Amino acid sequence: MTIIDDNTGLLISAMKFSAFRHRSQRRKDAEGSAYINHPIQVMELIWRVGGIRESDVLIAALLHDTVEDTVKPTSVEKVKLEEEIGGLFGKQVLELVLEVTDDKTKDSEVRKQLQIEHARTLSPGAKLIKLADKTCNVQDIMDHPPVFWCSSRKHEYLDWAERVVNKLRGTNTQMEQNFDRVLADSRKRVR
Repeated sequence: MTIIDDNTGLLISAMKFSAFRHRSQRRKDAEGSAYINHPIQVMELIWRVGGIRESDVLIAALLHDTVEDTVKPTSVEKVKLEEEIGGLFGKQVLELVLEVTDDKTKDSEVRKQLQIEHARTLSPGAKLIKLADKTCNVQDIMDHPPVFWCSSRKHEYLDWAERVVNKLRGTNTQMEQNFDRVLADSRKRVR
């Protein structure tokens, strides 16, 4: 018999927390898929492909979009959410989440450029989350494309994701090779 430890309980709590925070959000695909599928996919990729068993990284992967996408960037609610994440899941998890959180007060193009510039400076755990996030997004463009994205917009995203991931190289060989396969397949299939 396998005993489940407290870290498994925290992982389950993080899944519940993330599901609640993203409860009304949908992806941009034709089906309007539940957004929570994305953080779960990011965590699962880190576990399955990356072989990572560090609970703080897996929990932060589940929470990686909560601060960025579920509160206004300059609100009191944002501060409270950060305090809640730190209180429930620990300082290390909060730090990882904040490392991969875009500053939504900045223009989209500025945020994209900052992701490229800051990718190399991320902590090892944040690099894993960023790498898995980009891989899942590239896979979704192929399998569940955003409804109103034309072919050139999809290719722009693929090019940008590759630039971000190139700054993350040396993080996890298996995950990087997986990204490269997904990217190559997406480039062939994106219309």
